Amino acid sequence: MHIGDAVSFDRYTWRVLDAREGAALLLTEDIVGQRPFHDRAGDATWADSEVRAYLNGAFLEAFAPENRARVVPVTNANPDNAWYGSRGGEDTPDTVFLLSMEECVRRYFGDSGALLDSRSPKQRYWFQRKDIHNPRRAAALLGGGWWWWTRTPGRDNRRAVYIHGDGNIGIQGNTRSSRRDGGQQRRPPPRAVDKDMMLALSLPAPL
Repeated sequence: MHIGDAVSFDRYTWRVLDAREGAALLLTEDIVGQRPFHDRAGDATWADSEVRAYLNGAFLEAFAPENRARVVPVTNANPDNAWYGSRGGEDTPDTVFLLSMEECVRRYFGDSGALLDSRSPKQRYWFQRKDIHNPRRAAALLGGGWWWWTRTPGRDNRRAVYIHGDGNIGIQGNTRSSRRDGGQQRRPPPRAVDKDMMLALSLPAPL
């Protein structure tokens, strides 16, 4: 497998984000589900989020046994929000996971780190609308561009950073979103947030 390759694995098509030391990091080609980041009021980090429990539990258990056995567990670092200082939390052992904002900005879609490190005084909600790497982060749901979660907290730990439909980063984060169902959109109540998921996992190479 090589970086950029499309790979069919279990129920989904994945894109190779990284390949090294006999393993490959895969990201789903499209948004594959809608899920709240967390299902209770109050603060949460990725470590204790409902979406992490779901991905590493019921979601992974739905893989065919022979495919599930191939997935390589990893330890993820969870940096604080670079603009707001909200706590990213402890390192986590993960099998299926969301990407962090740092991974989205610096590693897998081109390096926009200079923009993250030099925040304009006027910037609050959006990372950078003119970032040349935005199109590489854009994702689709039901034939149209749509937003997806990262595992990084927003301006506080009641929010999580997300990637907008055009690939721009909602660095302040959100606790609520629209849901797209068969072309219809609805607005759920706070903390019952169905934002969309682009999922990553690591596999031995070659597949």
